Amino acid sequence: MRSLSRRALLTVLALAVSTTVVPQTAVAASAPTSPRVYEKAGPHKAVKAAGGPAHTLYYPADIASDGTEHPVLIWGNGTNATVDQYEQLFTHLASWGYVVAAANTGQSGSGQEMLAGARYLIAENSRAGSVFQGRIATGKIAAAGHSQGGGGAIAAGADPLVKTTLPIMPGPQGNVNKLHGPTFFVSGQADVVVPAFYVRSRFLACDQVPAVYGQLKGATHFLQGDTRYRLIGAITAWLRFHLSGDQNAESVFYGTVSGLDQDDDGWSATERNKKAA
Repeated sequence: MRSLSRRALLTVLALAVSTTVVPQTAVAASAPTSPRVYEKAGPHKAVKAAGGPAHTLYYPADIASDGTEHPVLIWGNGTNATVDQYEQLFTHLASWGYVVAAANTGQSGSGQEMLAGARYLIAENSRAGSVFQGRIATGKIAAAGHSQGGGGAIAAGADPLVKTTLPIMPGPQGNVNKLHGPTFFVSGQADVVVPAFYVRSRFLACDQVPAVYGQLKGATHFLQGDTRYRLIGAITAWLRFHLSGDQNAESVFYGTVSGLDQDDDGWSATERNKKAA
């Protein structure tokens, strides 16, 4: 009887251990990815070049030899701002394999200046001798911008060329109900130029496509200090999922609890509409 009891006890203990280990493994596997992962530079060196008189381009230095097609970001500056003011973002995205076409203007609210950058790269993709020949993923174009340029990104996002849109502290330009792809609205908690409640109202009105809202903790309109790094990481993660199919980046924005939701040090508020839930 003693021998049987010992075997029974060992069996019970084995079952207890197995039922404890399996749920722990499942929880670890489903943990969302932090947006901070994408604050690190990618594997490419970045090159800056003129894209005709109207645009400045940033792209991977090895684009002509790496044998792949690269997604595109078209960009609109804030009112009277210059491309150089956002260069940290552009070189970072180029390091991750993106081609950026930034409009050389501080008046990009119509979105047309940004779309011209997309059309320039599409033409270069077909031009013999171009460094971009056969290297542009013409079906993977995102529009993003800051302030007036954020409004311009919304305007550009209505065009069929644009697959996803990232309005950052956007002005009133563009119609969010004409957007046809996933959209990431970003506000600043301390922004008094384009207040967070205004950006959120534009997010709430955008109910026909998957939309995500993020409020950068402590950020002013001019993205001081670490708020700029947090924005860069989130933009990179958004493009990695929506243009590059990076499944790890999906959980930064989507799921019961996303990586963005969990980054309390960087984001003071996050929200998803029903189509993004």
